[in-house]
Amino acid sequence: MFKGRQFDQSVILLCVRWYLAYNVSLRDLEEMIAERGIAVDHTTIHRWTVRFSPLLLQRFNRRKRGVTAKWHVDETCIKVRGRWMYLYSAIDSVGDTVEFWFSAHRDLPAAKRFFRKALERHGRPDRVVIDDSQTNREAIISCDTTNRLQDRSRRTLKPISIRQSQYLNNRIEQDHRRIKRRVGPMLDFKSPASASITLSGIEMAHMMRQRQAR
Repeated sequence: MFKGRQFDQSVILLCVRWYLAYNVSLRDLEEMIAERGIAVDHTTIHRWTVRFSPLLLQRFNRRKRGVTAKWHVDETCIKVRGRWMYLYSAIDSVGDTVEFWFSAHRDLPAAKRFFRKALERHGRPDRVVIDDSQTNREAIISCDTTNRLQDRSRRTLKPISIRQSQYLNNRIEQDHRRIKRRVGPMLDFKSPASASITLSGIEMAHMMRQRQAR
């Protein structure tokens, strides 16, 4: 992964991890690394983040622990070049990250794509808690119906229970505040692609902190 790089892999991993995990800007991180006797330009740290975050996430997902059967689902707004885009995410009953999906739109196709990804990777939950979004409700019902029709285990699968409550979803709203606090020092993403990669890396750093890997 790090073959041919000018800097040692420990330096690269440290910079990428600190940038994803803590509320620092690229220039702040450049200064922090310089205080340790290592001269790294802030644009180089950004390139490392974009290059290695997806590879590290792939490795992490191979060892990710299972999640509980109760999910909390919601989406939040992220600004990219002055335009609002949307981060769909789900956490389980103990606060562990289930799945996330970054989308340019907040509509039924985007919600379906997110739920399909979550079902494929983590199986069927017993219950999903959402706010009053009818779009998310329709997406869950549609994906759940398709999933049950395609099931070949010959088991009788109960429909996923959907609970709509603004107050019961405080847990995931707190999780979104965590994302907002981390994104703030980054100022504004320059492209949807870099935003998607960086947000995935932030989620990975949080899952590492939560010890979600086996």
